[in-house]
Amino acid sequence: MDELKGLSILVVEDEAIIATETACPIVAAGGSVVGPAHSLAEALDMIDGGDLDGALLDLNLRNEKVFSLADALADRGVPIVFMTGEIWPVIPERHAGC
Repeated sequence: MDELKGLSILVVEDEAIIATETACPIVAAGGSVVGPAHSLAEALDMIDGGDLDGALLDLNLRNEKVFSLADALADRGVPIVFMTGEIWPVIPERHAGC
């Protein structure tokens, strides 16, 4: 499987087991994982100056929303997929299509 060959995907998830379970299929599909980042601050540091082809973001990192990170990624044209365990997540209109 090389569907993601040569692509760098940021994984942002505060639960270690979920971060690992998210990262493994990316690697199996030939991609490389940036992170996983377990906090908003850590994720913001990881995107500074790096080239990313996509990002998988947990909406809520220990009660801290990731929308400032999503804004920074969107400004760079990085496609985003939100992940959440929330039943009714509230996503800002700017990111409604993510």
